[in-house]
Amino acid sequence: MFNRTIVTEFLLLGFSDVRELQILHFGVFLVIYLAGMLGNPLIITAVALDHHLHTPMYFFLLNLSILDLGSISVTIPKSMANSLMNTRVISYPGCVTQVFLFFFFTATDLALLTIMAYDRHVAICQPLHYERVVNRRACVQMAASAWITSIVYSALHTGNTFRLPFCQSNVINQFFCEIPQLLKLTCSDSDLSEVGAIVLGAFLGLNCFVFIIVSYVQIFKTVLRIPSEQGRHKAFSTCLPHLIVVSLLVCTASFAYLKPTSSSASGLDLMVGVLYSLVPPVMNPIIYSMRNKEIKAELKKLIVWRLFTKS
Repeated sequence: MFNRTIVTEFLLLGFSDVRELQILHFGVFLVIYLAGMLGNPLIITAVALDHHLHTPMYFFLLNLSILDLGSISVTIPKSMANSLMNTRVISYPGCVTQVFLFFFFTATDLALLTIMAYDRHVAICQPLHYERVVNRRACVQMAASAWITSIVYSALHTGNTFRLPFCQSNVINQFFCEIPQLLKLTCSDSDLSEVGAIVLGAFLGLNCFVFIIVSYVQIFKTVLRIPSEQGRHKAFSTCLPHLIVVSLLVCTASFAYLKPTSSSASGLDLMVGVLYSLVPPVMNPIIYSMRNKEIKAELKKLIVWRLFTKS
């Protein structure tokens, strides 16, 4: 018989018990958070203000930046507050909210990246049909489908996890509430639930990844048939940022969820958590702005305008 108790709060894994290192952790996370909160709004503002960027690709990029803002806002502020106040506590409702929102933002992110691969496929492989197939209405419908489907998916995941009673412990071996770590704290045999959650997530993620790979195989075949070197370079330059972003998200998330979970606190678990939850949302605006001439030009205009108005 398990000793069942009502869990009202959880204890998150801290990066250190040394006060100086806690302050260092707060500072590092603050820099990461500010970078994400600066880069993504710049992308959103640039796309919203420049009518030349009112195209399907940039519409999806705007949605992606909104998701990245939400994703880093779910995990980083609570971890920073805990380090600053020398505590590890997160309330039960807070943990439920964190699990739901993090899954929602991550799932929608992957769905949008899949849609963006389809957009690039039509633009390069079927350019004559692009305006008819990927029109304004189709873009809104695809984006709305990604958001709504991810809400349902996240609600099912979250509900399936928190319907189980917790009695093993209330210590989560991660700096934010993560489903694999939560399942280890349940009273019942959660092996089936854990396998089911991982299989469902892996199935959906694999389908998206396969679709992206197949799309880019067709894209590369088409690009290599373009006679001019300038045309090939332009086509590759529009695809490369998207490929980098997809690889960053899929590789880090796959490593985090497919690696064996340890039964005790692990520095590797913390590092992997940071890798897949913080790095993609912060790096995405850098990747897109560095490799995209239109985005760079609009960002320069925004910065110059801002400096001019201040002076």
